[in-house]
Amino acid sequence: MKAMKIVVIGGTGLIGAKTVARLQAGAHAVLAAGPSTGVNTLTGEGLAQALDGAEVVIDTSNAPSFDPDVVRAFFETSGRNLLEAERKAGVGHHVVLSIVGTDRMPDNGYFRAKLVQEDMVAKAGLPYTIVRSTQFFEFLKGIADANTVGNVAKFAGGQFQPIAADDVAELLAAIALEAPRNGIVDIAGPERAPFDEIVRRYLQGLDDARTVERDDAALYFGGKVGELSLVPLSDARLGRIDLSTWQKH
Repeated sequence: MKAMKIVVIGGTGLIGAKTVARLQAGAHAVLAAGPSTGVNTLTGEGLAQALDGAEVVIDTSNAPSFDPDVVRAFFETSGRNLLEAERKAGVGHHVVLSIVGTDRMPDNGYFRAKLVQEDMVAKAGLPYTIVRSTQFFEFLKGIADANTVGNVAKFAGGQFQPIAADDVAELLAAIALEAPRNGIVDIAGPERAPFDEIVRRYLQGLDDARTVERDDAALYFGGKVGELSLVPLSDARLGRIDLSTWQKH
């Protein structure tokens, strides 16, 4: 495969930086784009220069807040500026990292905003691939903390299939080098189990003394968790790193 110029928006963040490293290992010319490198999708600063000659753009950007209005404004403004700049630059493949279940949790404000972003990408007229990922192992502590009162963490029993950030980056980089799908690809971790069971195993691996209880009324960032709200409904590309392996590193 010939070397390409690839721009990773959010390229200094958790997933973006790992994706940049994998693509650079394949001898591609990769630009890690973000405010710290002079590229701001909210203001448009540096976008035209960054995208000049780019064949692929991977958007791993993240909103600075979980406030629903802030999140939606971020993805709408950022997406509009980025997609317009890509049209002008003649980018051949727009890849955006999204979330499995965006269309199944209407009470989750972040998911609603990601769905708006997905819709913008699909209607932009550019070749694209939407990569929906399940939750990352790296965020399990924050999720556990958010659902803890006293010494008890409560979680619904719906299915959960988290994935390591390293696997997300590997899969995302591979998909970006493929032909555009003009559709959605789901990615997930190798293990599926009830949400409360995954969190219980995670906390036990930390020797965390908290008790995890199943409570199907427990919300996930404001959204009710159904049996299949947070997992792929059909074929998905799976990562290789399971929870126990990830916790050993």
